[in-house]
Amino acid sequence: MPRQMSQNAAKAELLATPMQNAGSIDFEIIELLFFAYRDFVSDPDQILVKSGFGRAHHRVVHFVNREPGMTVADLLETLQITKQSLARVLKQLIDSGYIRQVAGPEDRRQRKLYPTQAGRDLALALAEPQSRRIERAFEGASEATRASVKRFLRGMQTEK
Repeated sequence: MPRQMSQNAAKAELLATPMQNAGSIDFEIIELLFFAYRDFVSDPDQILVKSGFGRAHHRVVHFVNREPGMTVADLLETLQITKQSLARVLKQLIDSGYIRQVAGPEDRRQRKLYPTQAGRDLALALAEPQSRRIERAFEGASEATRASVKRFLRGMQTEK
């Protein structure tokens, strides 16, 4: 159960000692994940900012390139975001020529998404520094270690 405090209680006492691991809380792992994520997205962030894009654009470009022809509904489900959040990002990517939206062959209301060559090039440019970072981290690691890391990362995902 999450811990909550009133505003008055939060202001009442200053604590000068750092938090320590308690029960199932492992602050070292939490911090390693924070720092790994920060660094993992930093290289793509530098590329994206040049086009006025952000991390949401990165995710859309990535998944449309991984599954060309996916529907807008599929993308919403994958990203777990609202239509409104996706609409702005998708419009910018379409207007900039990175993604094309095509009506479905059976149902014209269905919108299928495809990368353009520019979209494919952007996805690769964003993935390359991340892949180098992953390979550097796995340097000298066995296939069993790689499999353990994949199992850990899948375990971190929320089950649907």
